[in-house]
Amino acid sequence: MSGAADPIHAELIAVVVAVTDATPRVLTLLDGSALPAGPLESAHRSLQAGLRDRVERQTGHPLGHVEQLYTFADAGRSRAGRSISISYLALSSETRARLGGQVSWQDWYRYFPWEDRRTANDALARIEPGLRSWAGTEPTRRARIARCFGLDGAPWQEDLALDRYELLYEAGLVREAARDGRPAHGDFAPGATLAADHRRILATAISRLRARLRARPAVFELMPERFSLLDLQRCIEAIGGQPLHKQNFRRLIESQNLLEETGDFANGPGRPAKLFRFRSAIRDERAMTGSRPPLSRP
Repeated sequence: MSGAADPIHAELIAVVVAVTDATPRVLTLLDGSALPAGPLESAHRSLQAGLRDRVERQTGHPLGHVEQLYTFADAGRSRAGRSISISYLALSSETRARLGGQVSWQDWYRYFPWEDRRTANDALARIEPGLRSWAGTEPTRRARIARCFGLDGAPWQEDLALDRYELLYEAGLVREAARDGRPAHGDFAPGATLAADHRRILATAISRLRARLRARPAVFELMPERFSLLDLQRCIEAIGGQPLHKQNFRRLIESQNLLEETGDFANGPGRPAKLFRFRSAIRDERAMTGSRPPLSRP
């Protein structure tokens, strides 16, 4: 006679992203140790309505643009039975009002310092020995490391943030792996952890945003109504984690016909910068776009 099946728990989880002062920020609970999340309730008329209600009740922050990110249903995600997380990506603006309790906006590079390549840092150098130890002479592992981390002559691909995190997990080089009983092959990678697999979910959101920006830098949800081209460039650099060539960036923006001049100029020292806004057709296009397909898993 078979035993009772394990219970299945469904939760909604939100990755709420803003860019403030050229820093990509994510809305968190418990002083930066968890993403907003909670169980799916029968009273929720839809998944998205349930998510909006949950986030606003937990954080006091209303959501704007929301899209489904990925459904995580791997066995072993929860010790209380099978857990399914339906995650969403929300693009927003950071509120200046004081948030209640332990709700806070955090720099997402606090969790992934190796992803910020705008200035020199030693995060990747600290990770590499453990990766090399894990790979040994096995050619497939060595090739994966080179591809994901831009080593051995391979280019850095900013949209592989999820692949990099999952490779570090597989090698036992993040604390979540140790928590799940995996052996470590070196020192843990730098960076703060998040509850459960929330850091993996955040990495999924980073990969999603970066892949989108490689094709089309339309991030009006993250920008004020009016902005300079330098403001937009710094926002794109913050998300992508890489510096951009000024003239190449401006040629790309012009070629895609994303912006229109407002006729106004920014205040400040030096030559006043023209202020732009996204064309209304771009905003209308996003409003009519449904949920994106999830990222493929390796």
